[in-house]
Amino acid sequence: MENMTGDSTKQKRVFERKAYGTLKEWKKRSGGSTAILVEGARRVGKSTLVEEFARREYSAYVLIDFSEENRDVNALFEDLSDIDRLLRGLQLQTGVELKERDAVIIFDEVQRFPRARESIRALVKDGRYDYIETGSLISIRKNVKNIRIPSEEERMKLHPLDFEEFLWANGNHTFRLLEQDLDSRKPLPDSLHRRMMMLYNEYMAVGGMPQAVEAFVNGASYQEIDRIKRNILDLYMEDFHKIDSTGSLGLYFSSIPSELSRQSNRFRIKGKSMRGEMKRISEMVESQTVQRSMHANDPRIGLPMTLEPEMFKMFLEDTGLFITLCFRDREFSDNSIYAALIGGKLPANLGYVYENAIAQGLTAAGYGLFYHTFPKDSKHNYEIDFVIPSGKRVCPIEVKSSSISSHVSLDEFMRKHRTDIKRGIVISTKNLKEENGIVYLPIYMTGLIGRI
Repeated sequence: MENMTGDSTKQKRVFERKAYGTLKEWKKRSGGSTAILVEGARRVGKSTLVEEFARREYSAYVLIDFSEENRDVNALFEDLSDIDRLLRGLQLQTGVELKERDAVIIFDEVQRFPRARESIRALVKDGRYDYIETGSLISIRKNVKNIRIPSEEERMKLHPLDFEEFLWANGNHTFRLLEQDLDSRKPLPDSLHRRMMMLYNEYMAVGGMPQAVEAFVNGASYQEIDRIKRNILDLYMEDFHKIDSTGSLGLYFSSIPSELSRQSNRFRIKGKSMRGEMKRISEMVESQTVQRSMHANDPRIGLPMTLEPEMFKMFLEDTGLFITLCFRDREFSDNSIYAALIGGKLPANLGYVYENAIAQGLTAAGYGLFYHTFPKDSKHNYEIDFVIPSGKRVCPIEVKSSSISSHVSLDEFMRKHRTDIKRGIVISTKNLKEENGIVYLPIYMTGLIGRI
C-alpha cells in the first residue's frame, strides 16, 4: 500500500500518455458522480498513469495496492454501512489527510479484492472524494460472484504506447506536423519519409510496453529489450495457465504468429468443443493481451451487425511483444529480425508483422477491427485486411509489405461496393500519395487515418 500527498518529492519515470487527457475529462465532467475503472493488460502502465494523474490533479491521494495483502485495510471494507468509519480508517492507515472534493482514492489491482469494488457505489454516493480503480477485466469478471457491480463506474481502456506516444517518450513532438501533408496528399520529402520509417521500425521492434520503451530511451541494447519482452510474455503465459489449466489458452496465444503467417481468413479452432474453445478465446481477448478482428459479412456501415462469430483473426495488443513471440523459441543471438526490421529490409514472408502493427494502430486510434472476404472463384476468396467506418460509408484497407502496384482485392471490392466507399486505403512502407480514389498511406501515419 502506498500513500501520497500532492507535494510528494517521490521521483518516477512517467511517460506522457493520451489517456491522461481522458482522465482529466472524466474528473471535470463527473464531479465525483462516478468512479472510473482503468482496464488493460499487465505491464501496460495503468498504475503509473493513475498515480501520476492523482499526484498532479489533486491536493492529496491514497493508493491502495490490493496485489499486496493488508488485513487491516481489507477489514475496513467488511461493513459498508458505515462509510465514515471506512474513510477515517483509510486515512489513519495511510497517514494522509484527505481534503473533501480535492482528493482521490485509488484502488489498484481492484480485481484481487472484489469487496473494495463493491464499495464504490456507497463511496461515490457519499461524494467526499474521487475514486479511480485499475484492473484486468478478465480477473474482474472472474471475481464478481456474489458482489453487486457498481453502476456508478465508468471504464476506460489503456493500450500500449502508440507511435506518437513513443516519439514523445524520445523527446520528439513533431508527429502532428504530418497532418498537413496528409490533408494535402502530397508526398513527404524523401529524407523525411526515410527518417519516419526508421523511427517507426524502431517502434515496432521495441513496442509500446512502458518497461521496454524506458529501456530503449535509456540506451539499452535490443538484446536487453527483448529480454524484458520475454519476461512480460512469461507473465502472460502464467496468467493463462491460472485461467485455463488445460494449456489451450497459452497454445492459442503462442500460435497467433503462425496463424497470421498462413494468411488464412479465419483463426483455426483446435479441440472438440467449439463452444468451450470459443469461451477460452473470449477469455484471452478479455485479458487485453490480444485484439480480435471479426469477419463482417456485409462490409457496409454498421459493421458489428453482420459478424460471423466463429470467423476471426487474432493480433497481439503490442507489436513489440508480437515480434518477440514470433521467435520466442530461439536465443536472441539467432534472431535476425531486429536487424532486418531496423534496416528496413523485413522479408516479404514476415509481412504479417506490419499487419499486426496496423491492427495495433487502428485500435489505439479508437477503431474496432473488422475484415471482409468475398468469392473470387469456386476455390478462392478476395480479402480486405481491414474495414473502418467513415461517416456514412466505409474505407477498405489493404496492407502491403512490399510493392504497392498491385492490389487486386481492393480494386475488386471498390468496383463491387462503389456507392458504399468513401475511398480505398493502401497502407505500406511507401511514401504518401493519392491516385484513382486510393490513398497510399505510409504505415507511420496509421494513427492519423481518421483524417482521410
